[in-house]
Amino acid sequence: MSDENEQKPDAALDLSGVKCPINFVKTKLKLEDMETGQLLEVIVDDGEPIRSVPKSLKDEGHKILKVDDLEGRFKLLIRKG
Repeated sequence: MSDENEQKPDAALDLSGVKCPINFVKTKLKLEDMETGQLLEVIVDDGEPIRSVPKSLKDEGHKILKVDDLEGRFKLLIRKG
């Protein structure tokens, strides 16, 4: 039985240690290869990345479905807009 809240991402990127704006650029390029509505899981660091990446993605028309705190890093679940 699957939990509807636990959506499986279609792709994942671990951008731990990747600085701004490179982490946003890599996320954006990955989303460009995906279909509208698909889910991308991205891990970014605390600080500037978690402040900048979600905002920039929203500005691009994507939706942040979930943000999990991984103690110093964050896991974002993004639906391609």
